[in-house]
Amino acid sequence: MTAIQTVDTPDGAFTILSDDEGRVLSSGWTDDRDLILGRLAAAARPGDVREAKTDAAAAVAAYYAGDLAAIDTVAVAQRGTAMQLAGWAALRRIAPGRPLTYAEFAAELGSPSAVRAAASICARNAPALFVPCHRVLRTGGALGGFAWGLEVKRALLDREAGLLI
Repeated sequence: MTAIQTVDTPDGAFTILSDDEGRVLSSGWTDDRDLILGRLAAAARPGDVREAKTDAAAAVAAYYAGDLAAIDTVAVAQRGTAMQLAGWAALRRIAPGRPLTYAEFAAELGSPSAVRAAASICARNAPALFVPCHRVLRTGGALGGFAWGLEVKRALLDREAGLLI
């Protein structure tokens, strides 16, 4: 059974969609389940989604309580190209409080000139927070884009830098 659960966070409602193995398929700062499902390619969208508790909700609570590493061990399930999968794995290795620029992220992927591809990997990331695409910035420190709004991205980065409790 595919479970969907919405929890409250200091940054607003956060919804988690997980598969029958407890792996997060999609998540984000909204209570609109259609937005969460819409982050997945049409072929990857589950048909039977039910309101239920997810294992990942505890990690979200722990993250917001100050345990920034709580999200690191949450299993995710993503479908994509080899480069996307490598990029999403690389996003999980970016330490809290140590964001990279899109150019640095592209270099981390072994393709320093592929900045647009690196940005696309971030934009296509469905399990937000658990695969921390918010930790990638424009050169010069500008926030760049974020599917869930720049206010949420700024709050996440500030929290991870120790500026918010």
